[in-house]
Amino acid sequence: MNVEFFYLILFVIAALYAAVGHGGASGYLALMALYGVAPKEMKPTALVLNLFVSMTAFIQYYRGGHFRLRIFIPIALASIPLAFVGGMIHIEDTLYKRILGILLLFPVIRFFFFKSPDDSELKDPQIYLSLIFGGVIGLLSGMIGIGGGILLSPVLILLKWTNQKQTAAISAAFIFVNSVAGLGGMFTKEIAFTHDMWMYIVCAFAGGLLGAYLASKKLNQDGLKYVLAVVLLMASYKLISSTI
Repeated sequence: MNVEFFYLILFVIAALYAAVGHGGASGYLALMALYGVAPKEMKPTALVLNLFVSMTAFIQYYRGGHFRLRIFIPIALASIPLAFVGGMIHIEDTLYKRILGILLLFPVIRFFFFKSPDDSELKDPQIYLSLIFGGVIGLLSGMIGIGGGILLSPVLILLKWTNQKQTAAISAAFIFVNSVAGLGGMFTKEIAFTHDMWMYIVCAFAGGLLGAYLASKKLNQDGLKYVLAVVLLMASYKLISSTI
């Protein structure tokens, strides 16, 4: 394994995800899977990296006034306990890679086909739907070791509850709390981190800072989203095809 190239890709993934308001766990998981990191190390490692990158992204979007607490609270309240439960569930390695490969398609579909609604099109969220989606996404997040932002974002956009930047702000906060909850569930069982954990954190955090900076400078997010979507599409194909 070319370690230097791995760290470079990790840095780039963190930057791209942070620029669009995500923590990047799905990208880190795909990268680690392709490089042969054991799944028992992948899940907790990805969630720890999520904490650093999602918080960086959240602070940037919060300062811009894009966070909507009223929308966030019911979704988070339903997701946190189920993310904890999901973190306690073990999934067989082949099935794990298949599920991860499928989940990677969600942001690809969102980036290519879901247009961010204009403010005039926004609708008030429905509490019961917030609780349902929050709970389901929280459970999946804990099971797979992602923060859930790649699943929540398409829902918020499709239902027209938030615009693009509001979606990014809420997703970043959602990713952070779910990552904490998922890690909590994993700590109830035997947990293992990669021995290069600190180097992973340095690369991801530096990439997250760069991504947040690019977002603050109002760089064209559409271009970044398409690049990220192509990368995730290739990773999804690799993961799914390797289990067939």
